[in-house]
Amino acid sequence: MRVPELIRAAAARLPGVSADAEARTLLAHVLGVPTTRLVLADDPTADQQALFEELVAERAAGRPLQHLTGAAHFRTVRLAVGPGVFVPRPETEVMTGWALDRLAELRAAGTERPRVVEPCTGSGAISLALHAEAPETELHAVELSEEAYAWAARNLTGTGVDLRQGDMADAFGDLDGTVDLVICNPPYIPLTAWEGVPAEVRDHDPELALFSGTDGLDAIRVLTDVAARLLRPGGLVCAEHAEVQQRSAAEVFLAHGGFDQVRDHRDLTDRPRFVTARRR
Repeated sequence: MRVPELIRAAAARLPGVSADAEARTLLAHVLGVPTTRLVLADDPTADQQALFEELVAERAAGRPLQHLTGAAHFRTVRLAVGPGVFVPRPETEVMTGWALDRLAELRAAGTERPRVVEPCTGSGAISLALHAEAPETELHAVELSEEAYAWAARNLTGTGVDLRQGDMADAFGDLDGTVDLVICNPPYIPLTAWEGVPAEVRDHDPELALFSGTDGLDAIRVLTDVAARLLRPGGLVCAEHAEVQQRSAAEVFLAHGGFDQVRDHRDLTDRPRFVTARRR
């Protein structure tokens, strides 16, 4: 079969409005070409067609597209991902953009090398994006999961990011009171919402990266203490949350007492997505 016929046939088997785009992504992966070059690609060999059919079947069965291609895109960077690590989502790109704007302001105000800490780094997506778009930033990241840490180490190799494995609760004690920005996409799904999580997420993203106590705020409570310890006076923190946690996530920072200028922000779909605060 020719490329257009393969794409049409595959898209018909895949669910959702992105079926055509996913079929193109899978075929480009098999052929080893960018999706923009598919129209110029040679007809697939029999072995390539067989592999493509296998990948389409796995995608139709619910396996994440990024696990099939081994890659995920986040802002301007490409990451290696797979089982054992959370696949970065577009929603987090807006929070990362907010952080980049604040870093630009710091540099404009005379801070030559702003210091940033990213707890719960997962694949390293946020730190890698910050490195790519603000290379003069001093970056530190920590991840608890051994499997996710291995992915982060792979993605952050050669960047100079100070990556450590451990619990964010006691990480980077050597940086206490000196950090300009803490940025985090913590787990925030309530354990009581387990059955409502899409099967593709529940079955393939690690539970450690998804669930956080009965109200989903346990990790954010820890993060609040961590940020208060790490940040210099006037330092900033931003943390992603579920769209239903617009008020409750902000209240965690307000109740702590060590923060002011607590604000909530919306994502690409205009839904409440992350909270920011300033260390008093």
